[in-house]
Amino acid sequence: MPPLAGFIVSRAVGNAVVRNVVRRRLRHLVRGHLDRIPEGSLLVVRANPAAGSAGHDELAADLESALGRLLRPASKGRK
Repeated sequence: MPPLAGFIVSRAVGNAVVRNVVRRRLRHLVRGHLDRIPEGSLLVVRANPAAGSAGHDELAADLESALGRLLRPASKGRK
């Protein structure tokens, strides 16, 4: 089963037009990363209020950072 992605874009992000633009941008960006996510995974992307005024490049960088942290191998404890 391929990984699935869902998006949460609340009213705090902006009006309906802004929320839909953010959702479309995030959907486009996540589509390019689905091959990195393990089979059968469920990914939920929540847009914070700053996403409404963020540019495409800023959203892409934030998503890349979040996925990098998510997919990084777990450490075995602090040293």
